[in-house]
Amino acid sequence: MADQVTGSGQEQGGDVFRRRVLYIPGYDPFPPRRYRELYRKEGAAQAAISGYALTVEGRVGPGYAWRVTSDMGRPAEAEVEVLVWSDLVQRSMGQGIAGTYLLLARTAWVYAASGALRRLVRLRKGPMVAALYPAVLLVLQAVVAFALAGVVLWLVPWPLLAWVAAAGTVWAVLAAFRRLDRRFYAYYLMHDYAFTALEGGAYPAVLEARLVEFRAKLRAALGSGVDEVLVVGHSSGAHLAVSVLADLIREGVPEGPALGFLSLGQVVPMVSFLPRAGRLRGDLRYLSEREELTWVDVSAPGDGCTFALCDPVAVSGVATGGQRWPLVLSAAFSQTLSPERWQALRRRYFRLHFQYLCAFDRPEGYDYFRITAGPVTLADRFRDRKPSASRITRAASPYRDVA
Repeated sequence: MADQVTGSGQEQGGDVFRRRVLYIPGYDPFPPRRYRELYRKEGAAQAAISGYALTVEGRVGPGYAWRVTSDMGRPAEAEVEVLVWSDLVQRSMGQGIAGTYLLLARTAWVYAASGALRRLVRLRKGPMVAALYPAVLLVLQAVVAFALAGVVLWLVPWPLLAWVAAAGTVWAVLAAFRRLDRRFYAYYLMHDYAFTALEGGAYPAVLEARLVEFRAKLRAALGSGVDEVLVVGHSSGAHLAVSVLADLIREGVPEGPALGFLSLGQVVPMVSFLPRAGRLRGDLRYLSEREELTWVDVSAPGDGCTFALCDPVAVSGVATGGQRWPLVLSAAFSQTLSPERWQALRRRYFRLHFQYLCAFDRPEGYDYFRITAGPVTLADRFRDRKPSASRITRAASPYRDVA
């Protein structure tokens, strides 16, 4: 299938094009190996569909990275590295059952009392349904547990034994639900939103320290002699990438490769609408005005876990007359996936949130593997693209101060 790239972005024969890709995942406790295997599997599928050559080799370097070679009209090589913060995620998920319910109460209070919840619901209902899902499910689980405890109290005639048995029933039922969370994702999602709300939108100190490490890796990549350095931020990894890139550019970007930023399925408003997110809001404003990089933001209305087609700078209320980025585009799942594939995936909400990293059987202007492994920079690939006509630019955040 022909690529929809025009002008200087046309893929053609020549020397080997070299790229470094730094991928920042979202709130994910799983080790980075899963991303390599996903890339290997889906890259092979996309290559077969689109008719190009793509090979994924094993782990390379001291970090968690792999090498990709391709021929899409011109040979290209890419090294893809996952910037790991899954250890911080795992640590934040160490709360027990009681601790998780305390986090539920605290997180609900932060979003409701700050006014962010009401503004977020008005902005996009889909991701807010996803946000309310774990809270509602955890409450329902507690209702079931206490209802069964009530039955025990009614059946057991000896008061002391009845209360002990009732307490044991509550704990056993909640523990059973916790063990089944791989099916429900209630605890996982609750910890995700709680981590975001922990400091009222400010980055926790341990995360700030990790962002410093990410920035060092990015600076090293810029000095590696490649043609392009591409930062990919998925889900909550998108706003982390915003801050990493903003800090790097403030320090000064040396002459060298093209710098690209691809944000996928972003959930920026979940953070930027909170009262203490001045750091992120300032980074959004700063990055949106810079000429040192190209920033393309891709989302899809079919993904209920993202703020689809919401310009993260504008909706956060920090856009200025000098805004250049991001270029907001739609992955249009209902069009880029065949009817059969779309029908199979449309109710698999968490799987759809990862579709940006996967193969499309009707690829149009978005192909993750051409972007990350092909011989065209992000700037050239999307040079002539217009932003989605359905993008949302209405300032909606209740807080617009910047740090």
